[in-house]
Amino acid sequence: MRSGSVTFVKSTWSYLNKNKMLIFMLLPGLVMLILFKVAPLGGMMIAFQDFSAFQGVLGSPFVGLKHFQQMFEDPYIWTLFKNTVLLAFYTLIISFPIPIIFSLLLNELRIKYIKNAVQSLSFLPYFISAAVMVSIAYTLLSPSNGLVNMILTSFGMESIFFMAEPGWFRTNYVTLHVWQTFGYSAIVYIAAMSSIDPGLYESASLDGANRLQKIIHVTLPSIKPTIFVMLIISVGEILTVDLDRILLMYNQSVYETADVIQTYVYRIVFENTGFPEYSYGTAVNLLKSVIAFILVVGTNKLSTKYSDSRLF
Repeated sequence: MRSGSVTFVKSTWSYLNKNKMLIFMLLPGLVMLILFKVAPLGGMMIAFQDFSAFQGVLGSPFVGLKHFQQMFEDPYIWTLFKNTVLLAFYTLIISFPIPIIFSLLLNELRIKYIKNAVQSLSFLPYFISAAVMVSIAYTLLSPSNGLVNMILTSFGMESIFFMAEPGWFRTNYVTLHVWQTFGYSAIVYIAAMSSIDPGLYESASLDGANRLQKIIHVTLPSIKPTIFVMLIISVGEILTVDLDRILLMYNQSVYETADVIQTYVYRIVFENTGFPEYSYGTAVNLLKSVIAFILVVGTNKLSTKYSDSRLF
């Protein structure tokens, strides 16, 4: 037993010594993961307390499921869940396939410098802040001198105040999301396509396949595992929306469709005129996380039926 322990320690030390540079590269990310993702999980216990900043987590009284009961008795919470799910669902079904289609088209470009230029230009919006993106949207959609309304009025149509119409909020949000992220997301699929065996395309050419047939029968099946992994990740974020973007697009005229779980939690925690309701806000977010976890597990199970890809 002692000899086995010594052997284990020696082999572990040898492995660490051999891969020390990789471990050093991993450490910053691991520290950030622990500090900002794992450690804050302990704070979720305040969802079961009447939390007071003066008494702290350990001193605040335990109240069980009081805040969850309060949440389900609040009729407005169902409007929030509906808005959150619809906004996230529209974002998923529209923004998820666009990077795939874009990467497939980009992969068919044979002129290398044009391909690199298009990919770089599509990638740049990802680094633009939400504030700048929303400012651009306000400028383009301005009812008085915005480009979109100038085009509408030139065709004899009435000007529309897009940013103040509840019915246009989801369209505006999804459009900005697609514009900002599709180029960045396409990189994953382009990388997957670069690893496809060229021999598969040569065999398809010998069989008389055209470009479209190669995409359908070679490219798509080859990147299917990557597509399913990205789908699982996207489903995990289905109840998560870009709070910064929504707050910047937010005004009372669009509350009907724009008010989501995150903005509601933000208001009751940070804009409350009395003491912030940390416990209630945590309870709402905890329920959202549980639902997202169930969706991820379900999608992961389904992916095993249609692909070899799974996250766990």
